[in-house]
Amino acid sequence: MTFHAKMSGYADPSLHAHGLYIGGAWKKGQGIPVLDPSTGSVLAEVADATVEDAMRAVDAAEAAASGWRATSPRQRSEILRRWFQLMTQHAEELATLIALENGKALPDARGEVAYAAEFFRWYAEEATRIPGEFRHTPSGSHNILVDHEPIGISVLITPWNFPAAMATRKIGPALAAGCTVILKPASETPLTAYAMARLGEEAGVPAGVVNVLTTTNPSGVTNAMLGDPRVRKLSFTGSTGVGRTLLAEAAKTVVSCSMELGGNAPFIVFDDADLEAALDGAMIAKMRNAGEACTAANRFYVQAGIHDAFVEGLTARMAALKIGPGYDPATQCGPMITKKAVQKINQLVMDAMELGASATTGGAPLAGTGYFYPPTVLQNVPVDAAIAHEEIFGPVAPVYKFESEEDAIRMANTTEYGLAAYIYSRDLKRAMRVGKGVETGMLGINRGLMSDPAAPFGGVKQSGLGREGGVTGILEFMEAKYYAVEF
Repeated sequence: MTFHAKMSGYADPSLHAHGLYIGGAWKKGQGIPVLDPSTGSVLAEVADATVEDAMRAVDAAEAAASGWRATSPRQRSEILRRWFQLMTQHAEELATLIALENGKALPDARGEVAYAAEFFRWYAEEATRIPGEFRHTPSGSHNILVDHEPIGISVLITPWNFPAAMATRKIGPALAAGCTVILKPASETPLTAYAMARLGEEAGVPAGVVNVLTTTNPSGVTNAMLGDPRVRKLSFTGSTGVGRTLLAEAAKTVVSCSMELGGNAPFIVFDDADLEAALDGAMIAKMRNAGEACTAANRFYVQAGIHDAFVEGLTARMAALKIGPGYDPATQCGPMITKKAVQKINQLVMDAMELGASATTGGAPLAGTGYFYPPTVLQNVPVDAAIAHEEIFGPVAPVYKFESEEDAIRMANTTEYGLAAYIYSRDLKRAMRVGKGVETGMLGINRGLMSDPAAPFGGVKQSGLGREGGVTGILEFMEAKYYAVEF
């Protein structure tokens, strides 16, 4: 008997393989196998939505829109709060399900569930604090009243690497704002999304307010929804390449877009940094979800005076990590999501080594079943290697040496991305000074983890448009309406 065959409750993959969730009902179907990346075996099979199914989801979202829009902020708040409580109640089951279909180690999966649930609690509170504005015109001719209204039906597209958190980070503010949604999760990890739909139903989300569909025809299904004039919002998390394509498609009907795209985060360590603290932060920033995160440290820039000690310490820590199935409680680094992902990581490493880099630990895929790549540290990496410019999305830490602040800033900015960056220094003035020079939307100073539901998450340059989370996140799902009022 396989491990997943023994699962029960929300952790049971078969519970979430009953079909598409549209209009509060389940439409049975099959066609998309969901694999356990630690073995390559099939966990379950989920329904494959057609364009017609997508249009039914838009119909359902439209049918529920006026009623949901008319609910009081307090009603929406209470439903989101109950959803948070249910996620917390079933946290271990959800974490196990994530570990099964995504492969991430259980400690990471538990952390994701807690983080994901917090978006429902945060936006349960923000639902009752939607801002407005009243001002007098400078001329005194009339008064300015500004209200914020729900933007409308929203299509939410989420990636496989954080199947719970990426969904709640979009659903939470959308529902708090008064919008109905259609969630299209990645076909690699759809079970968590369907589990979330069941919990939402239990929390009291009305039929049609949240719809979930999976498909092997993502472009056809998404383009059909974006082409429908009833759809007014697209919130997408994924690669920059796909984001560009979606922006072009959304432009045809002038759909409002929020985009959280690729990253290539620099991790800058100065000579005066606390070495152990920097190594602690490096392990968090690099190895959260085994490096399969858009905020993952992708390039380690270490000042010459501390470089060798940092490489030695990072190598020891990475080499000590236990590799195995995500659902094994002893695992610290789980498998990659697919065989293709392992091949891409290996290609980047091989390219760097051919150009002169060397691996102090790891450096080659593991033999056997499953999609495993070992934690790897590369030193003497040329700055023109592909790994210096492409998102790795795996447990590989390339280390580069720098001399001055100016060098660090210049090297950090040699990328089209600008999502996240990290700086370690005991000199806070220096860290802030360098931070101001780095082109990024988020910056961790002496910290390897920056994500927080109460903070605005997003990037600059080709890392995206708009922000998720924080007090601004709800405004992504609202339109400002100005009233010129004569009293």
